[in-house]
Amino acid sequence: MLFLTTLAYSQDDSTKHYTRFRDDIVLYSDIGYNSAPFRLVYSFDDDVNKLKYRHNFSPVLGFGVSYKWFALRIGFALKGTTRSESRFGQSTYLDIGTQFQIKKWFFELDARSFKGYAIKNATKWNDTLTAFLPNDIRKNTQTFNISINSWYFFNENVNMQAIQGKTGHYEKEVRSFYLKPTFSVQGVGNEESSVVPTELIDSLFDKTRSKLYSSIDIGLVPGYTYVNRINNWQFCAFFGLGAVAQAKFYSTVGGERGFLGLSPRYDVRLYGGFSVPRYFAFLSLNLDNKSIRFTDFKYRQNYFNFRITGGIRLDRGKK
Repeated sequence: MLFLTTLAYSQDDSTKHYTRFRDDIVLYSDIGYNSAPFRLVYSFDDDVNKLKYRHNFSPVLGFGVSYKWFALRIGFALKGTTRSESRFGQSTYLDIGTQFQIKKWFFELDARSFKGYAIKNATKWNDTLTAFLPNDIRKNTQTFNISINSWYFFNENVNMQAIQGKTGHYEKEVRSFYLKPTFSVQGVGNEESSVVPTELIDSLFDKTRSKLYSSIDIGLVPGYTYVNRINNWQFCAFFGLGAVAQAKFYSTVGGERGFLGLSPRYDVRLYGGFSVPRYFAFLSLNLDNKSIRFTDFKYRQNYFNFRITGGIRLDRGKK
């Protein structure tokens, strides 16, 4: 699947803590994967109190260019899957986003969706499955997330473009506390049937019959970041822990029911690689979590983004 990401930003390069290569044409390629497993937790019967949903993801290859305020990346999923289609089925994936920095603020807007999941080890309740094909493939189960995130850094020398390593790199150590205001609309649904398998629906608990669990989240995650570059090797870590206020919903035969609540959130990002003025190579890992709770019934999703990026910087001033 093809997706497009555009970035636009403007930044003052007067600081000596990092170097920006805004006058260079930056060409790069990356490869990685995105994974968004989730689980439903509830006492469905004496033997089943947790359902594990997994999608069949493919590696994503991207190509990008950056010059001054303009940046463009085009990515697409490679053919083939990381898991057996007979056990996990087929999945589709969409991710569209943009990010930019204004002084101490870094902004990230993202919309992503995963469709096509399999419930692991479903032989416990589905006697049509076998030990060789033990998973319940549910091609219409879909998770979604639309989010607006921002980071306010108390240290003005934190620059995400230099941290990510494509259009800049650091010259000395920088550390900072930060605040991350966050807003998102997220959840899981199935357009044809309940998210929970029919065999496990609790007739006394209507939440297990729902075709859609969703929430609107708004909250704040405080955290800490550290970045340094030693002998051209750069590394950076973000760690944050906070909470969001939720308006959460589930669908029933008579419509939707809604509740208010709180939910924990964490913010974990790791970057590391090698950078000199003419070329660079970096690894990045982004971890995110989403959750919705209705009394004893819980939806919990973890999102993983791993990427390897390498590229060159072309100095337009050289003849």
